[in-house]
Amino acid sequence: MYAALRFPDLSPELFSISIFGMEFALRWYALAYIAGILIAWRLAVAAVNRPALWPATGAPMTPKQIEDLLTWIILGVILGGRLGFVLFYQPGYYLSHPAEIVMVWQGGMSFHGGFLGVVVAAWLYTRAEGIPRLAAADLIAHTVPPGLMLGRLANFVNAELWGRPTDLPWGVIFPGEAAQDCAGVLPGLCARHPSQLYEAALEGLILGGLLLWLVYRRGALKRPGRVLGLFIAGYGLARFIVEFFRQPDAQFVSPGNPLGLALHLDGYGLTMGQCLSLPMILLGLWFLLHARKAAA
Repeated sequence: MYAALRFPDLSPELFSISIFGMEFALRWYALAYIAGILIAWRLAVAAVNRPALWPATGAPMTPKQIEDLLTWIILGVILGGRLGFVLFYQPGYYLSHPAEIVMVWQGGMSFHGGFLGVVVAAWLYTRAEGIPRLAAADLIAHTVPPGLMLGRLANFVNAELWGRPTDLPWGVIFPGEAAQDCAGVLPGLCARHPSQLYEAALEGLILGGLLLWLVYRRGALKRPGRVLGLFIAGYGLARFIVEFFRQPDAQFVSPGNPLGLALHLDGYGLTMGQCLSLPMILLGLWFLLHARKAAA
């Protein structure tokens, strides 16, 4: 038998209480969302309070406006993330069960949908307040990676969104019948890539560290679009790479398509995550080029 790591004894719930016969629980995933939003808020406030980080025109927002924008962003994340999951990953199921679309507590959120939701929310708010959109987008973008990292760590704690089978020594034997459904491997012995941790490292730790370095050491906020472009392209590239190791959603897997490719021909193609990430990479590169030309 090859070496593998057993999944640790972790509970998806931080704690639970019973009130009037009903069970209420605080889950690590919900805590990750809350912590990610709070960290983003404090990072944004810290940035606008440092005039040296900005062009001569100053920061695009005040701390009070950042607080107001938070409400819009929270709605954008929840509504966009849920609708993105419904439309991108399981449209047929939710077309047959429309009442379940609002049942976000059952799980099912899409980062790409949440990203679009935040874009729409921020666009509406900055338009209403007369805030420079590109500078505001830079401000928001550099605060996002910590939340991404916490969310992926919560995915690991929940033993969900695991990777493809592997015989590498850091493969993890995740619990559950679905995780152990590996052809030719006895149940309880199937190890998989801990792709949640790969994403936490690439999307959160590395991308976040790079953005903070650019903001605080290289004056990136003085070139509108540079931080935004690097964030969008960096996330898209990180997600595109991890998709080679991440198990695709079950609805894309079939006997003729064991890799779960959303677009494929003769066994080659792209997963849904890669299809959604390619436009992000191209858009991010466009913003980077635009920022470079504006600075020239």
